[in-house]
Amino acid sequence: MQHLAFIGLGNMGLPMALRLVAAGHRVTGHDVDPGAVDRAREAGLTTAGSAADAVDGAAIVVLMLPSSDVVEAVVDGLHDVLTTGTTVLDMSSSDPIRTRALARSLAERGVALADAPVSGGVTGAVAGTLTVMVGGEPEAVDRVSGLLGELGTVKPVGGPGAGHALKALNNLLSGAHLLASSEAIEAGRRFGLDYDVMLDVINTSTGRSWSTQYKYPTFVVPETFDSGFSLALLVKDMHTATSLCEEVHLPARLGAAATALWAEAEAELAPGSDHTAIAPYVRDQDGS
Repeated sequence: MQHLAFIGLGNMGLPMALRLVAAGHRVTGHDVDPGAVDRAREAGLTTAGSAADAVDGAAIVVLMLPSSDVVEAVVDGLHDVLTTGTTVLDMSSSDPIRTRALARSLAERGVALADAPVSGGVTGAVAGTLTVMVGGEPEAVDRVSGLLGELGTVKPVGGPGAGHALKALNNLLSGAHLLASSEAIEAGRRFGLDYDVMLDVINTSTGRSWSTQYKYPTFVVPETFDSGFSLALLVKDMHTATSLCEEVHLPARLGAAATALWAEAEAELAPGSDHTAIAPYVRDQDGS
């Protein structure tokens, strides 16, 4: 069992931190949002007044943050408490190119970096059934694999930045699937087809996806639109993926088009909208 710091106690971070506590790890958490800290404390998590206080003495520092900008700002602020031998575990959906640069910078100070973004949403975080995509040098990956196993299925995917690259590409696919599903199902609805009939047939046919098998029946058909993953974060991940395509000189025309359409929806929908709100957004479109 290890002493861990957990920075970022939002929708995903808090249930993940609590699972690590339940597994016997000593976890100290912090979040810049006082409300998130209060909720964490009420749930039984030990919290600290600052990220530096949470990290002081920790062997592994887990980051569950919105972007590379925030990750880099937090790491810069931890300069005095990240000691030789510490491992930073970035579970955020960060930019893989920037992750590689951060790994090199930390290595110069004797601090290892592993990137381990996840897929599975809030439900998976609570249940411990996340898919965890781990990138990093072999020693760093070995160091964190045990605790990551408490959160779900661990998938080592390559060197530094590999986890973040694969997560962004996965979310590009996820966004494209959900948008295409929303358009196809809305076309069927306008033609007079029944929701349940469409989903039943699609989900036993070649058009099925996680969007039709899980997101539609769970969040769209009941009109709750509360998966816990915001539309803005999905758009960010899709932009990360298309930027990666540019970096490797791949003209990803379909990915770019899907990303642009999602960005249009983000501009029109209310701030903080869940990503499953793309379905009513498509429903409300009128091309006549």
